[in-house]
Amino acid sequence: MIPEALPPLRAVIDAHKLATRKALGQHFLLDMNITRAIVARAALTPQTHVIEIGPGPGGLTRALLESPIASCTAIERDKRCIEALAPLVKAAGGRLTLIEEDALKTSPQTLVPAPRAIVANLPYNIGTQLLLQWLPHAAMFESMTLMFQKEVADRLLAAPHSKDYGRLTLAAQFFCNMQRVMKLRAAAFWPPPKIDSAMLRFTPRADRPSDVDFETFEALTKAAFGQRRKMLRAALKSFGGEALLERAQIPASRRAEDLSLKDFETLTRLFANP
Repeated sequence: MIPEALPPLRAVIDAHKLATRKALGQHFLLDMNITRAIVARAALTPQTHVIEIGPGPGGLTRALLESPIASCTAIERDKRCIEALAPLVKAAGGRLTLIEEDALKTSPQTLVPAPRAIVANLPYNIGTQLLLQWLPHAAMFESMTLMFQKEVADRLLAAPHSKDYGRLTLAAQFFCNMQRVMKLRAAAFWPPPKIDSAMLRFTPRADRPSDVDFETFEALTKAAFGQRRKMLRAALKSFGGEALLERAQIPASRRAEDLSLKDFETLTRLFANP
């Protein structure tokens, strides 16, 4: 538990002059009711070692430490926030570790022992980039509970035949099952961003086929969606075009947005085994 003597988050922001920096994609969550709800939806266990990205003044960090997790390791590149979080580190009695580093240059799966999870209000400007770095290592985490701008969340959760469905959708679905666990209006953040947000929970996909190479899968989906209005016979010409599609029993006149994850996995498998 966190001592009640810690100052309110607003006082921490004022004392350390934590005006948010657009270059860092910062939008702070200060309502502890919201941060506690996020932690509850992350479904963490007392054995879980949590990695948080961009703790800022520590709203989500406090909620994590209030829960019975094993430890929290927070990655923060803003020196002002490192200083602001020092009293929380002391109050946490060894359960909170701060790492001053750019999250894009870290490998969170190497920072803490298993079982491990990521829980983060991601910086908006690098959220997608971070996710794409973590996805190939998803099996090393119990879960990842992550905040994205609504438009990114919509793309991740999109279904075939929709405008949001594309390479990002498939990359995430290749490694993880996903669910939207919370929607947040822009007014929940300080300062409010220009768009609403959504918290998604990712869990490793148990049925991911071991005989489908992700790099090949990624290259094939890139070609398919590179000119998404083209029929697949043309879009996948470099992968065998009609011949490959015929082997997969997929009509060559279909477009990328018409195919399911299983379809793309089948195409990848067949391409690798001519």
